[in-house]
Amino acid sequence: MTLYTYIVNFEIKNFKLTFIIMHLIFKEVAVRQKGLNKSISFLGALFFILCTISDALGSGFAVYTQGASSLGQGASTIAHLDNPSAIFFNPALINKLEGTQVELGTTLLFPSRKFKSDATGNTFKAEREVLYPSTLFITHKFNDKISAGLGIFNPFGLSNKWGNDWEGRYITTNAKMTTYNINPVVSYQITPHFAFAAGLDFLLVDATLENRLNLSPFGLPDAGQKFKGDATGVGYNFGILIDPHKDISIGASYRSKIKVTIDGDASFGLPAGTPPPISGLFPNTTGNTDITLPRQVHVGVYYKGFNPLTVEVGLRWEGWSSYDQLKINFDQPIAGSFASVTPKDWKDTYSVMFGARYQLNDASALLAGYLYGGNPIPDKTFEPSIPDANTHLFCIGTDMKYKKLKIDLTYGYQKLQSREKNNSITDPVSGLPVFSANGVYKSNIHMFGMSLTYKF
Repeated sequence: MTLYTYIVNFEIKNFKLTFIIMHLIFKEVAVRQKGLNKSISFLGALFFILCTISDALGSGFAVYTQGASSLGQGASTIAHLDNPSAIFFNPALINKLEGTQVELGTTLLFPSRKFKSDATGNTFKAEREVLYPSTLFITHKFNDKISAGLGIFNPFGLSNKWGNDWEGRYITTNAKMTTYNINPVVSYQITPHFAFAAGLDFLLVDATLENRLNLSPFGLPDAGQKFKGDATGVGYNFGILIDPHKDISIGASYRSKIKVTIDGDASFGLPAGTPPPISGLFPNTTGNTDITLPRQVHVGVYYKGFNPLTVEVGLRWEGWSSYDQLKINFDQPIAGSFASVTPKDWKDTYSVMFGARYQLNDASALLAGYLYGGNPIPDKTFEPSIPDANTHLFCIGTDMKYKKLKIDLTYGYQKLQSREKNNSITDPVSGLPVFSANGVYKSNIHMFGMSLTYKF
């Protein structure tokens, strides 16, 4: 049984300083703003509205579709963004948003994945599905120095359905993970040219993981394995924005690691007539595993001296190297063992982004972006539950304004480079042999993003 996750680790020494600053900012807000309670009530009401939205998943190991305008610029929006989705990319930007603004958005994802076997030459395709990671962002400017916001979004996600009959069915048949991040932030304009923001990340995780169990050594047909669990975790984030020149902005943001313990149930669908000595090896049981979701660092430089054209170049770093192994603990022994350990040995990754925005007139603009991203998975531990590879993302889009309403529309095409798998895998729970599913993996994703922003 393999747990399919996106996992990483980080520490920062000025953690306490971040929360001291947040405390001081909240104190000033309480003193200066008599209407603060009404604002908090308003934000809370909108949060509960979002709770009615159905599950939304992203593909790959991380989701960066937190706003159609940002997606249209290749996610290169660390030093500029005139939407509340700045809460995700760099919360220090929300000081530039006037009044109270609400942004709702979703991105339709159409992933396509296929595998060509080295052993047989046969081609297998993952099941077609439509995914829709969705977002809600709210910002409010109290005065020239203080702004606050709330974001609810899906920072990580996975959905891969390969089916029960493909060559790699003993590695994975179905993998789903959904995460929700509830992210309140406060931003403080320390000087006219420098802003600092900080916030908390309250993470909710839900995972369902399935594969087949090879019982042929016992003369039996395949069995089914399933793990379903959930978890919660807490992290923090902060951002800075510097305006050293009227045409230049420099932004940086950081999201901490979030360690969660997924508690769940492991179950086995054994074939009829399985002898008791064999069925006794695979009891339904509870279990858990510790997952550390990654720290993320973003840096961007924005230039608007080419008016009406503006451009930004960005860099993203993700610290995947802490994901060296996956250990699952069981409350009852599975195949005689209380734990399974799978080596991972992932590595840190970098992504480079470029975005451009051309203002056609007061009401509309054109967007374009490109992103090149590395992948964290070495060849020796690459497997089809997360068939990740180096990626190219090409995006175009538009922003349109009508009175107090702003509509952002974007199309993106993500092409993952072909990936060759040539390693051996055994089931970490049972220790039984599995098909390696060695061959060539190809993936691409079509994306259609839409965001609506209303300014009160």
